[in-house]
Amino acid sequence: MQVFKFGGASVSTVERIELVRQICDAHRGEKLLIVISAMGKTTNALERVASAFFQGNREQALSLFEEIKLDHAATARAILKNSYDQFYPSLLDIFTEVEWLLHDKPVREFDYYYDQIVCTGELLSTRIISAYLNENDLRNMWTDVRDIFRTDDNFRDAAIDWPITLGHIRKLVLPLFENMDIVISQGFIGATDENESTTLGREGSDYTAAVFANMLDASGVTIWKDVEGVMNADPKEFLDAIYIRELNYDEVIEMAYYGAQVIHPKTIKPLQNKGIPLFVKCFLDQQLPGTVINNHTIHQLPPILVVKKNQALVHLHTRDFSFAGEKPVADLYDLLLDVKVRANLLQTGAVRIDLCVDDNAEKLEKLALAAANEFDVQVIRELTLLTIRHYNDEMIDKFISSRKVFLRQQTPETIQLLLGN
Repeated sequence: MQVFKFGGASVSTVERIELVRQICDAHRGEKLLIVISAMGKTTNALERVASAFFQGNREQALSLFEEIKLDHAATARAILKNSYDQFYPSLLDIFTEVEWLLHDKPVREFDYYYDQIVCTGELLSTRIISAYLNENDLRNMWTDVRDIFRTDDNFRDAAIDWPITLGHIRKLVLPLFENMDIVISQGFIGATDENESTTLGREGSDYTAAVFANMLDASGVTIWKDVEGVMNADPKEFLDAIYIRELNYDEVIEMAYYGAQVIHPKTIKPLQNKGIPLFVKCFLDQQLPGTVINNHTIHQLPPILVVKKNQALVHLHTRDFSFAGEKPVADLYDLLLDVKVRANLLQTGAVRIDLCVDDNAEKLEKLALAAANEFDVQVIRELTLLTIRHYNDEMIDKFISSRKVFLRQQTPETIQLLLGN
């Protein structure tokens, strides 16, 4: 059994949905658990619906949702040549569920409503694509992942209850494969034990695929994207970025830790625990080999570059020139937790602490005000954090020759440079 995951870009148009069908057809006869994200920019559109609703703009929320309804109905009509009329009531059920909510007044926190509304994107996309594959002789069973993935009620970043979810997969998913080769479900979402929808946080759809693979003991997970595979740098930032054929789990976790938009570490862990390989392949050209991520030792990787823009340097200096020892640093970590700020880079000296954080004006102000109780605080904004793994001296010289370096941290494998713009 394999797990396939198709992201929003791969199901954003009728033509790309046809490519999904071709990929499934090429694997005819194999057992496939397919996880699908919301189509295109649907999640962003639903976020706007949730915000309008929570702010009390009911008519605006309904109007925005009407656009989403029309877009999905048009896509379904375009690809379902023979079964649209019979299929449409299943879309209508999802539309109605959201519209009932939008006619109420918000009485709970925003994150709760966010999850109830935003989860609609995955439900709509999977319904449409399941019907399309069935119409094209790729028999499959659609299943609602909210019946399978049990989570806590930490809305927008819910944690999966593994024992209960495993039980649901054995009871509700495995039997489907006795009569069917393809089962289609949603990424990114789950539900509490009170049947309230939840979302799983950043890169939730990839994580969904990994959890399914772990619990189904899949032979592999393939994430289908619109790129050749994993690159050593963002090709939008570096025109000479090159494709990497193979990586190991640890390297990908390191890349993600430093900010690379590759695979989130929480996706890797369920696969690493069972040694399940992860393939990143291009749905635009299925013949390309893509990137495989596994537990092998990889030698001679190219330099890997990660750029984080919109950074700020917070310089903290002890007021009485006492040592910035264990207690001040421990207090600082508690403070960062309180104001929900992550240090992307941190250095300590005898009487100072320097940290690089995302340049969020509101959070920076909270951090600076709170830290001022113990330190003299200076903030420098509009900086860029560059991380290079497997660096060489020539590459370092290239980046620092014409830019001011505000902070530098270096190990034998990785160098980080906080640079002026």
